[in-house]
Amino acid sequence: MATKSFKELVVWQKARDLAVEIYRLTDEFPHSEVYGLTNQMRRAVISISSNIAESYHRFHAKEKKQLLCVAFGSGSELESQIEIAKVLFPKLSFKGVEITLVEVMKILNNFVNSKF
Repeated sequence: MATKSFKELVVWQKARDLAVEIYRLTDEFPHSEVYGLTNQMRRAVISISSNIAESYHRFHAKEKKQLLCVAFGSGSELESQIEIAKVLFPKLSFKGVEITLVEVMKILNNFVNSKF
């Protein structure tokens, strides 16, 4: 049975959960990072779920794949930012966001490499 909404996609649900986790985590960053790493990480994580949602409403496979590739790229960007944050803020726990990000990236990778 086909999905009726992007909100039914497991990958979008996990990306949404990741966004919530990142927002909560970055709330713990120093206020001096609000326009730096906090902003960058939040923009990257929102881009993941947004591009998944947009790809759902595209009719052509090429467009769908392109948007999923953008989502995957945003995930890679977020992964890099998490690594930087781990060095800057070693007292914070990044395990949860890392696990969720790996799950999202695996599903996205499968979508990107599948035929529509």
